[in-house]
Amino acid sequence: SERYYRADRGTVSYKFVVIMDKKYQVFVSSTYQDLIEERQKVIEALISKNCFPVGMEYFPAASEEQFAVIKKPIHSCDYYILILGGRYGSIDPKTGKSYTQLEYEYALSNNIPVAAFYHKAIGDLPYDKVEQTDEGKHKYYEFKNLVQHNLCKSWGEAYELAFKVNSTLDFMFENYPRTG
Repeated sequence: SERYYRADRGTVSYKFVVIMDKKYQVFVSSTYQDLIEERQKVIEALISKNCFPVGMEYFPAASEEQFAVIKKPIHSCDYYILILGGRYGSIDPKTGKSYTQLEYEYALSNNIPVAAFYHKAIGDLPYDKVEQTDEGKHKYYEFKNLVQHNLCKSWGEAYELAFKVNSTLDFMFENYPRTG
């Protein structure tokens, strides 16, 4: 939060703004194996902004239903970042949706500020980093279409993604303030 102070010096008044140092938790959502480098760059960007990155790789396997486990850390986060590469992701057997899509929809439905970043040229990605089946491709494009109806930006390289996450966080901190 900001605190305002006034100082009077003779006939001149000064107004000082002191911005309190907040630390935000930011959930990073994506498929994993195909986006290891990109996730690492985003996590570095978050740490440089004094944020605590949160992602499922930081949690041990649990006996609870997988999505029930995922909801808890998302709900406790201040912001949510989606990185969409060329894969749709592992499918939840109950819904037929990927866990990445379920996470995204959960963050939106709980009014957690969301920023999404989608790869701008999945046709340029290596074979093992894109969906292989027609069903997977169809679900991927439906999800990407959903994502593009909200705050999102495209990216091509990991360094570019990190830069865009950094600038988007500045925008989100100013326009969607959270308690931290």
